[in-house]
Amino acid sequence: MANRWLRPEVYPLVNKEKRAAGVLDNFAEGEKYAEHFVRKFVRNKSPEIMPSVNNFFTDPNRS
Repeated sequence: MANRWLRPEVYPLVNKEKRAAGVLDNFAEGEKYAEHFVRKFVRNKSPEIMPSVNNFFTDPNRS
């Protein structure tokens, strides 16, 4: 067991079979992260905390 930590090349920690096929190891995890329902919801929203207050102070047409 001690040799495992001294010689990591004997016990690879990364699966390299899919790399030969051109598929990344964490591709599915990245897709899950990118297509999370919260990220989908805020994707097309403007990054404002209180849009009504911002519009009140920045819109010159309001009285």
